[in-house]
Formats: sequence, C-alpha cells, structure tokens
Amino acid sequence: MSKEQDIQKQFMNKFDFLEGKFKIVKNKRIFLDVPIDKFWKVMGYAVKIDQFPLLCTITGLDQGDTIGLVYHLAANDGMMLNIETSIPKNNPVIRTITDIYPSATLYERELEDLLGVKVEGLPAGRRYPLPDDWPIGDHPLLKDWKPKN
Repeated sequence: MSKEQDIQKQFMNKFDFLEGKFKIVKNKRIFLDVPIDKFWKVMGYAVKIDQFPLLCTITGLDQGDTIGLVYHLAANDGMMLNIETSIPKNNPVIRTITDIYPSATLYERELEDLLGVKVEGLPAGRRYPLPDDWPIGDHPLLKDWKPKN
C-alpha cells in the first residue's frame, strides 16, 4: 500500500461520507472534496493526525453559483493534501482557520478582498492585497466584477 493510499484509508476509516471523494492524482498529491458542513471535521482530523503541519496556501475560485476553496496542506516529506470545499456565492461565509494555522491570515484576507468571502473570526487588520482606497464591495476575481470608471 502506498503512503497516499494509507492516508486515504485513515480518512475513510474515520469518515464514511468521503467514499468517492479522494483523488490521488500522482505521487504525493492527494485531493479531497468535502462538503462545507463536514469541512471542520475533516480539517480538524488532518491536523489531529499530525501529518500535515504546513499550510501552503488557500486557493479561491469563482465557480458561478459557488466559491470554491482549496486548502493546500503539506507534510514534512512533501506529501500534499488539498482539501476542497465550496460555499454559496450569495452567502460566502466561512470560519477562519487561523486558530489551527496562524499563517492563514494573509490567504484569508485575499479571499475577502479578491472574492468577497466573509471569513468569520479573522483577526482585524489591513486589507490585503488590494490597497486601502480600493472601493469596498469591489472584488476583482469575481467573474461578474466590472471595473468602475
């Protein structure tokens, strides 16, 4: 059994709802699609098993009716676990993961600035990456965004 399959087995033993949600795309690259209502259970488990101590980045995508979020976690041996979930575009709210990964702060600020995602519990701070004078409510990575002027 490969290490990727071993990780898959660990998650499947814990969460039967993940059946068919794993993709081992190549050596050391695992993708896991998780519904938002189960996201915290799976993310918490990924941290609890202590195999993915590093958050590499968070990717956000405008998928039409939803905002897709991909949390890219890494193990010390280079194994990558990419946990995908989505939230409704008309109510794009998700809880911060800064309590687990403090380095998530900048990535979550990017989600707020660029895609209009409300990250609950994100500590107050400057906008990122858009400048402070960027119009509130303008999120340039949304597909329906139109520049003003």
